[in-house]
Amino acid sequence: MDCLVLKKNAVSILSLSLLLLVLSSNYLLYHAPFELSLSSSHVNGVVLGSILDLSLVAPLLFLAWQRKYSLKYFIMLMTLGLIIARFMIPIEQFSSFKAIMWLGIGAEGIFILIEISLLFILAKNLPDIIKEVKTNSLPRLFSFSYVINEKFPKKPIIQILCSEMMMFYYAFGTWKKQPKTEMNTFTMYKRSSLIPFQIMLIHAVVVETLGIHWLLHDKSIILSLILLILNIYSILFFLGDIQALRFNPLRVENDRIYLSLGLAKRMEVQFKDIEELIEDKEILEQKVSKTTIEFIARDFEKVHPDLILKLKSPVQATLFMGIKREYEQVAIRVDHPHEFKETLKQKLKI
Repeated sequence: MDCLVLKKNAVSILSLSLLLLVLSSNYLLYHAPFELSLSSSHVNGVVLGSILDLSLVAPLLFLAWQRKYSLKYFIMLMTLGLIIARFMIPIEQFSSFKAIMWLGIGAEGIFILIEISLLFILAKNLPDIIKEVKTNSLPRLFSFSYVINEKFPKKPIIQILCSEMMMFYYAFGTWKKQPKTEMNTFTMYKRSSLIPFQIMLIHAVVVETLGIHWLLHDKSIILSLILLILNIYSILFFLGDIQALRFNPLRVENDRIYLSLGLAKRMEVQFKDIEELIEDKEILEQKVSKTTIEFIARDFEKVHPDLILKLKSPVQATLFMGIKREYEQVAIRVDHPHEFKETLKQKLKI
């Protein structure tokens, strides 16, 4: 397994290196500090080579780096490559290939229209989705995700939009409510300074927003507005993350565990997928591997997990913006570790 992981990492690093080489070499070809002399008979051949590099080679290397192999994703990257080629290659040299650029823009326009139509379908089905979520007994982060996956499987733009919807829900819609204390649920933040730290970050962002917006307003209104929007988004994310952390404790069911750490990550682990509970202090204090996901509320000082779940095979977790990734181990730290371990052992019949 370790050899396989190393091989995948090596392929990713090599792909990224080649991608950067392709992009940088093509950029220097047209924008080098020294002048490159090309005869007019060779210009079209060089430009065509750059277009192929940016629309075919670069997308393939990007997919290999990300390990995401999708025809739709590849076509979108091809279109982006053509648009980059238009801005990278001087207009006087690119003029013979304008038709290719418009072809790329047209293809991208079709994809955008398809994605917009999906958003209209989501809006139409949203009332029914909300009803289903309210009647579901699962934690809100999980129930909303399940309903969306049932109605819109494998639709990245829907996943991203719904992730943002959850952020706005927790940032604005939960402050009049109180978290419920239920059996077999375990909070994960009370032993840490995570929430005070996030409040401190909100305060810092507010002060920075006021200061930078005032400084940049007279020099660049556009840049000032962009930074203002980004800072407002950051504040909303921190507010939503705090509430999601409070309202979604770790939950132990009859056959599985529901884990989430605010809006940043969530995971469902079935007991049948657990191979071993690791409680050895020396192992817990070691640096975690890249194949281990941590459900640990960070503190001002270094903290370690209470236990690690070693899985029989990789299990998928959902990260920020709906990104999916598989992990082989799960490191967990809760506010009442003894009770959690006992509950877990009873369920696993250890």
